[in-house]
Amino acid sequence: MLPVAAQLVLAASASVFFVALAATIVLRFLRRDRSLGSDDAARLELLHQVAATAPVLQQGLDAERAQTAAVALQRLLGSQGVALLDSHSLLAAHGEWPEGYSPKGLGEGPGAERTKVRKVPDGARVWHVVVSPLRVGKRRVGAIEVAVLGTDASMVRAVEDTATWVSAQLGVSELESQRAVLAEAEVRALRAQISPHFIYNSLNAIASFIHTDPERARDLVLEFADFTRYSFRRQAEFTTLSEELTAIGSYLALERARFGERLHVRTEVDPEVVSMPLPLLCLQPLVENAVRHGIEPLEDGGHISITVRDAGDHALVTVEDDGVGADPEQIRSVLRGTGSGSHVGLRNVDQRLRQLYGPSAALAVDTAPGQGTAVMLHLPKFHPAAAKGLDDQIPAKAGHPKLDAVPKLGAGPKLSTGEPR
Repeated sequence: MLPVAAQLVLAASASVFFVALAATIVLRFLRRDRSLGSDDAARLELLHQVAATAPVLQQGLDAERAQTAAVALQRLLGSQGVALLDSHSLLAAHGEWPEGYSPKGLGEGPGAERTKVRKVPDGARVWHVVVSPLRVGKRRVGAIEVAVLGTDASMVRAVEDTATWVSAQLGVSELESQRAVLAEAEVRALRAQISPHFIYNSLNAIASFIHTDPERARDLVLEFADFTRYSFRRQAEFTTLSEELTAIGSYLALERARFGERLHVRTEVDPEVVSMPLPLLCLQPLVENAVRHGIEPLEDGGHISITVRDAGDHALVTVEDDGVGADPEQIRSVLRGTGSGSHVGLRNVDQRLRQLYGPSAALAVDTAPGQGTAVMLHLPKFHPAAAKGLDDQIPAKAGHPKLDAVPKLGAGPKLSTGEPR
């Protein structure tokens, strides 16, 4: 089984292949159209039809989308009728067909893998129905049937090209589904890395207060429950900044029970960004990295600053500590995937943000031995997938403030932006 990151790379590579394949098919249509002597306006209309049909097919085929696609493909081919079938049944048929004829696909057997041309008498007219398979990879997922009055080799080739192009769009749809599954697997992998060391220390800290300070022990149990419930939420790829900060507050409350006065945290959040969506567990690992690898090694402890600034259509997030720092080359190797050992939480977050938002969301890390560490990232305030699943969120627990300071306005600490990779 390939690692999740490797699967994501393969999925992205396959997506590029399908896009390139679709572009090749479009160019072939344009060359065919030019050979028939059509003008620029006709070629632009052809491109418009292709562009209009692609998003429908990239959502996968069901009866409704198949009907929309069949209408567009019939105009694209200039045929009398177009039908789309999945591997089991007819999804949609549009246009004119021979009397009494019903599209039936290619059936089963060896011949089902090749394009067929059926001659269908209809009174004084003779129809030809061209049927070509739709495939995703080596798997046949359906067929396209095209009805024409009279046909030649160029029409058969056009139907085959259309089938190849439709297959490419369905391949993109399948890749998007796989990408969502892999993204969920990435979150599961991150959840699985919640340190047993942290759990053990938290339970020990809670136990230490049971007899000396029962009320605080009770509060810590609630913090522990809140944090674990948040971290293991099912079917939640996105959350809100407010909820992520609430979970960070629970995490820090447990760590403070261990560190006591050695751990100091300051939080500043612009109110404009409190409700913005962001990937689940994309900030907490950065704070945990600051605690474990920055502050914990210091005998006297240290300070962590969490700052979130409104920056137009983005939010600028900075997690800074004045701890032991790290070798910049070590951090670079971790982020590139060539390093191992500590700071793996940084790489997991970096990979997820790149996957969701692109290279512009990559982490920038400014660090040096003995100089602390600052991790910065730019998060878009909106992502199309974020609108899904945010209606059913776990509310913050009332009566248990999570962070040292109420979010407030004001200039944050001046930090170097680091050296983006």
